[in-house]
Amino acid sequence: MIPSDRAAPQARNVNRPGEGAFRPFAGQRIAVVGLGRAGLPAAERLAGWGAELTAWDDGAAQRAAAERVGLAVRDLSQGAFRFDALLLSPGIPHLLPRPHPVAARARAAGVPILADVEFLFRAVRAAGSAARFIGITGTNGKSTTTALIHHLLHGAGRVSEVGGNLGPAALGLNILGSEGTYTLEMSSYMLERIATIRFNSAVMLNISPDHLDRHGSMAGYAAAKANIFARQLPEDLGVLGQDDDLSIAMAPAINSSLVPISGRRRVAGGIWAEGTVLRDEAGEIADLRAAPALPGSHNAQNAAAAAAVALQAGLTRAEIAAGLASFPGLPHRQERVGTLGGVVFVNDSKATNADSAARALASYDRVVWIAGGEAKAGGIESLAPFFPRIARAVLIGRDAPMLAATLAAHGVPHEVAGTLDQAVPAAAAAARGGAADVVLLSPACASFDQFSGFDARGDRFRVLVQSLMTDDLGRAA
Repeated sequence: MIPSDRAAPQARNVNRPGEGAFRPFAGQRIAVVGLGRAGLPAAERLAGWGAELTAWDDGAAQRAAAERVGLAVRDLSQGAFRFDALLLSPGIPHLLPRPHPVAARARAAGVPILADVEFLFRAVRAAGSAARFIGITGTNGKSTTTALIHHLLHGAGRVSEVGGNLGPAALGLNILGSEGTYTLEMSSYMLERIATIRFNSAVMLNISPDHLDRHGSMAGYAAAKANIFARQLPEDLGVLGQDDDLSIAMAPAINSSLVPISGRRRVAGGIWAEGTVLRDEAGEIADLRAAPALPGSHNAQNAAAAAAVALQAGLTRAEIAAGLASFPGLPHRQERVGTLGGVVFVNDSKATNADSAARALASYDRVVWIAGGEAKAGGIESLAPFFPRIARAVLIGRDAPMLAATLAAHGVPHEVAGTLDQAVPAAAAAARGGAADVVLLSPACASFDQFSGFDARGDRFRVLVQSLMTDDLGRAA
């Protein structure tokens, strides 16, 4: 859910399927593999834009859905492979850990494998529009920063569309005129499949270990992320985080006008947080105490990135300060979902790795911590500097025993609850017993052992907290 309207009223939609004569892909043979929530609408729109389109999904239900809307469906691992491009769902690998059979055929045939944002860019330019493209990436914070930039632009009356990895998908966005801006969250999976798109503003927040099975190594992961700066010109903007070494190392290869950012320290010529004050060389931009949805140094860095983009877009410092203060935040990212007996319950389910959980733990002096699920490489050992902040840990999911062993080695009080339904009341009881005034769900693990995704995990946490609050009210009555 985007925390403000998806587009200003001036946004124009050019030819959703069946409308108008806009056919930027007429005569092009495009294959689409992966017909899920984003893939099927993307295939429909490309067909509506004139592409000679063939679709495929390994799931029978998805293939049937495509046939119902009139798309040509064929097993692309069989027969001739004569296409101009393959649009491959981001979650389907084309290299590591093992390429999908259709991706392997595309590579053998020399057919480019592209992300949907590439087709949006080409369509916008084919429409004669000079609309600006803003791309945001990083291991952590990219969703918040993407939504925040859009919030600032929209609040200042700019024509803006927001989506990409954050949602909605790129090919679900309107075609904007030259006054418009696309603000797009870009995952590493998407960035390794771009070819011509140029971001007028490109943001790299941070790099820490993630998706190594897909990219093979940290070097491969960092290289995919660095594609955010590909094809930029000197008049474009490059925003680069200064709070980790891998991001800093990207600076020499960036050709655009570079603005360094930090949530922790002064960076010459950049934007940084000094205590609670966001500032640049010209002085104060905003006091982040007025922005309750942006706690912690990591969100200070997100705010610095958004401010850099907004200043280049011509927003005033007053508009930026007002936008930061009014930003409502995103679900599952340090989202305060309730208060019970003086204890605040925080839903940070989006923290699917240790680095992201570290950012949440650093935001509170003392917590009862709910963690667990499918651990990433290295588990939670890297969180040891934050263990003194944990009054008690309540562990869930497949790798709870492994996390328990790490906590035991460091003398952190903990228990294995198993499921979130058991963990929430246990954590609430510990907190209300005086352990801490915050119950923090920041799992440091993926959710797929027990949930369909981090959002389902966070939604369940919210329901469980609301149930506790309802029960408490019932007892008080």
